Amino acid sequence: MNRFALLSLYRSLVRHKLYAALNIGGLAVGIAVFLVLSLYVRFETGYEKWLPGHDRLYLAEEYWDMPGSPANGYSTGTMGGLIDQLREDFPDTVGTRIQAMDANVVRGGTATSETFAYADANFLDIVRLPIVAGDAARALQAPDNVLISETIAKRYFPGTNPIGQTMTLTAIGKTANYRVAGIFRDLPPDTELSYSILAKTPNPHPDKMWFHWGSSRVWTILRFDTPQDAARLQEKMRAFVDRRGAKDQGPSIKNLSLKITPLTQIHLQTTPGRKMTVATLGIVGVLTLLIAIVNYVNLATARAGLRAREVAMRKVLGAGRDVLVRQFLGEALLVALLSALGGLILAELGLPMINAAGGLTLSLDYAVVLPGLALLALVVGGLAGLYPALLLSRFPAAAVLASSRSPGGGRAGARVREMLVVFQFALAIAFMIGTVVLIAQTRHVRNTDVGFRRDGLVIVSSTADGAVTEPQLTAFMARAAALPGVRSVTTSDSSPGSSSFNSDSYAVPGKPEPGPSLQAIIVSSNFFPTFGLKLIAGRLPDDAHRADDSRNATGPGPNVINVVINREGVRALGFSSPEAALGKTVGRTNPRMIIGVVENARFFSPRDPVNPTMYYYQSRFSTIPRTTLRVEGDPRETIAALRAIWRQIAPQVPFEAKTANQNMDEYYKVDDRTTRLFGIGAGLAVLIGCVGLWGLASFNTQRRVKEIGIRKTLGASATDIVKLLVGQFLRPVLIANLVAWPLAYVAMRAWLAGFDDRVSLSPLYFAGATMLALAIAVLTVLGQSLRASRAAPAWALRHD
Repeated sequence: MNRFALLSLYRSLVRHKLYAALNIGGLAVGIAVFLVLSLYVRFETGYEKWLPGHDRLYLAEEYWDMPGSPANGYSTGTMGGLIDQLREDFPDTVGTRIQAMDANVVRGGTATSETFAYADANFLDIVRLPIVAGDAARALQAPDNVLISETIAKRYFPGTNPIGQTMTLTAIGKTANYRVAGIFRDLPPDTELSYSILAKTPNPHPDKMWFHWGSSRVWTILRFDTPQDAARLQEKMRAFVDRRGAKDQGPSIKNLSLKITPLTQIHLQTTPGRKMTVATLGIVGVLTLLIAIVNYVNLATARAGLRAREVAMRKVLGAGRDVLVRQFLGEALLVALLSALGGLILAELGLPMINAAGGLTLSLDYAVVLPGLALLALVVGGLAGLYPALLLSRFPAAAVLASSRSPGGGRAGARVREMLVVFQFALAIAFMIGTVVLIAQTRHVRNTDVGFRRDGLVIVSSTADGAVTEPQLTAFMARAAALPGVRSVTTSDSSPGSSSFNSDSYAVPGKPEPGPSLQAIIVSSNFFPTFGLKLIAGRLPDDAHRADDSRNATGPGPNVINVVINREGVRALGFSSPEAALGKTVGRTNPRMIIGVVENARFFSPRDPVNPTMYYYQSRFSTIPRTTLRVEGDPRETIAALRAIWRQIAPQVPFEAKTANQNMDEYYKVDDRTTRLFGIGAGLAVLIGCVGLWGLASFNTQRRVKEIGIRKTLGASATDIVKLLVGQFLRPVLIANLVAWPLAYVAMRAWLAGFDDRVSLSPLYFAGATMLALAIAVLTVLGQSLRASRAAPAWALRHD
């Protein structure tokens, strides 16, 4: 592009500052939204891609096909001995395993909890962590060696070299001294390999269920040279599972499969709805960019006609068509590049706010972003510049100079612009509907009845640590119960935000085996009143009935245990009512007599259905005893008092306590983040649409100044003029609803399908979004219409 063309572009932008700002600003905002949401999608889909050779790593997953069972679906964990059996049956198998947990670092008589994992000696050969100090080849060869992260090294060995020093760790209830053999770089945020201390897996492993099929103990990571090798092993998995697993699972083994999944895909499976969330926000980013591009092209092509006389004069002065085509394309590309630069600046400025709103740590990688922005500018500039370049350069100079007005594309051009407005507002209205539905759903799951009284519950998870002795637990519970404001204390192996997924199948008399599967929750005294679980029928377990205590079920042969089930358990077992279930015995090899039925309680994600549940009673403490207290007053004061008691009784275990609401917040975080990011993207998409609508209204109003003057001369009132101009722009907005409603209905129905407890798609959401869109459209064009309607007819007829 020569100096004259640059000067022409500068004069065009300066002469029409407002339109230049609308064009460049609208596209810049769209690019910024696209950049930010692309960063989010890239982050969520980039898990484990930082690992060298990640494309060759796969995870063996268990898949249970048991509808209605709490264990139904994927489990990333497998039994501990899976890799051993795979090597026996398939000698070419290359793999390793890792068992993640929390461990306590004991220093000065007190303990701090850290993320910890046991790994096989060959773990670093397959999962090649970045080692910054020590001997990686021999770090996991000795059972008393540990690898630690850089953060752990700075925390526990500040100012000294940690290599060769000793750490005292308590893991799985066992305390031992370890020698620091190496340091690895802190793992990035986009990883599911969450640990900061690594030690060698004990051999033999003390876990009695290590070789039991169906037990989830470790991640079994496999390495293949090609995807075809992984597919070939997958084909042999059905026969392998049947051959090896029948001894533990019996007929139920047919419901268990092993899936070999690329390691990079695991993250999107670990949280319900995460894959839908990533896809939704990715679509929002693309559509917002598309709205901005359409807006930019629409305004640019509409305004291009105003430069027809300039083109004609340049033709008279000798400019050829090829020169004009290059000029218009070059100007459009430069404006698109300015918009891309503006979008980059807006994205950089907006990232801190987005990170705060979404709990993220996103940042721009300019090595990736800049080439992409340049390509985007070329495409958008080409689309915006092609129309004026080809059309205006073709106009006969004499006809344009003789005309009293600049060509505007005629009726066909007006229809194209109207169609683009319809497209913009269809997406904007669909976004508005989606935002309202997302907000309604997230509020619903937070405020809906979960079946128990979660306010006033304090959960102490430290008591479930294997290093806590029974005398310590007894002393802690006694002193906790005596605190002011504590109304009751209980233990259970499941609590809000931390649920056990142990389950078993129970044959029902007269029905085919193996029968439905029910989740097993082990509870102690005061569990039901502490949680406020409503008794529907029968009675609750107590110490007066020996069969109520599941610890008494010992000895040879089946022992009948009294249990309580929930309402969903009544349905799953096929009883007609809660009363009909009372006194019935289910299970042949594991007989259970139902003595009571309680209301359903949701301890976990609102995306998951409420499990049919069977409650087992143990008089003293439950297995894996998480302690729950019902308190009155400020729970923070109770937690502070509990922490002081804990430090006196069990200082070797870190204290951890939260309210039930805090625990359950973890289940809402992903959807809350989706709603916030979706709302930001939708709001900016609507803003871009309004900018485009305002620009077109201004353009059309200016082109119709003489028409308005003639109408007023013939008796039209200002109100008639306003109705004419506003009605012209309401029509495409009304038509846009015909596209937006089905689009939003299908999209929101698919999103809500991921929730077990969900709001209905009320027509009010759609009607409200339509009214809001109409109000926005009216307010957007009303100012232009009022100004045009108040102009004096004489001025309008002289206006050019």
